Amino acid sequence: MKLFISGYGKMGKMIEKIILSRGLEYAGWSEAVTETDPALAKECVCIDFTTPAAIRANYKFLAENFKAVVIGTTGWSDIKDEVIAYFEKCGTPMIWATNFSIGVNVFFAVTDHISKMLGSTGGYSPYMVEMHHCHKLDAPSGTARSLADIVDANMDVKTDIQSVRCGEIPGIHTIGFEGLNDRITLTHEAFSREGFAAGAVEAALRTEGLAGVCEFRDVILSR
Repeated sequence: MKLFISGYGKMGKMIEKIILSRGLEYAGWSEAVTETDPALAKECVCIDFTTPAAIRANYKFLAENFKAVVIGTTGWSDIKDEVIAYFEKCGTPMIWATNFSIGVNVFFAVTDHISKMLGSTGGYSPYMVEMHHCHKLDAPSGTARSLADIVDANMDVKTDIQSVRCGEIPGIHTIGFEGLNDRITLTHEAFSREGFAAGAVEAALRTEGLAGVCEFRDVILSR
């Protein structure tokens, strides 16, 4: 399996480092993925960490040309159904996530469990605070939106999300459930981007034998 990177920012460089350290077959990177030779693309799994604008412009090329695709870019949730349908139409395996950290995907599962319990008992109101580095383009973060989707579905509410952009914070997400007599809080804090990069590489390896489109948490938590 050959791995190819679309986007060579901080995440792209971190993914490259992990690929090389693990001795995986590496076909290179591009900041202009639509210029990739289709013959090369057909042999590669593409890991995309670009920008919201780039994924909107490039997703059809990715689906039409690569062997499989991993999308770690966020900020395209409004066209998610369109993107998924196109990959399925092309028959190209794809794994996507708002966050490829293993810990965050466990956090998703814990949040799902607790919000279901509180949704059935009633009496609690959810809220969320997410903090990221000042370079992050989308707000709220894709991870925060995914967490809110889980909570909103389980508690029939609209979770308030507050976003903070400052410094070089890799990512902190806190969910609170406030009642009349107490408050429950859950927090995940990333110490570096390496956890996201490692998860993305793991996702690329999991595309072997995959059919269709899957969210990473469904793949990783099914082990």
